[in-house]
Amino acid sequence: MARMTKAQREWRPNQIKKPRSIKMMFASTVLTMEAFVVFFGALTVFGLWGPEHPNRLWVLIGGSVLAVLFILCCAVLRKPWGVAAGWVLQVWMMLTGFFLPAMFVLGALFVLLWWYAVTKGAAMDRENAERYQAELDHRAAQEG
Repeated sequence: MARMTKAQREWRPNQIKKPRSIKMMFASTVLTMEAFVVFFGALTVFGLWGPEHPNRLWVLIGGSVLAVLFILCCAVLRKPWGVAAGWVLQVWMMLTGFFLPAMFVLGALFVLLWWYAVTKGAAMDRENAERYQAELDHRAAQEG
């Protein structure tokens, strides 16, 4: 039998489910999409430059490393510096436009998506926290 998670072990009937962070979900989605775009952008540059270009392999390696950094950033979003690391990666995404000019447009679109994910996600998290507290207060008033 599979091991139970901490949440599964602590669950009780009629327990109110704690709200999960919408901001983290939105931000992780944006970062994951960016990882794919950066990796495939690096593959595009690798193919466009042709076999005679001396830095072609370095672009592929750099794009792959940047894609991995986007994925790793998803894991640290809960840390206080996680969102700041995401902003740093947004700058790096914009800089890839020097290798493939279309990445300037995609980078700008992803900066807007990142901003929306962080701001709107935080607002939705605040609303969910208020609803969760109201539900706890309501249950406490019914029991007491």
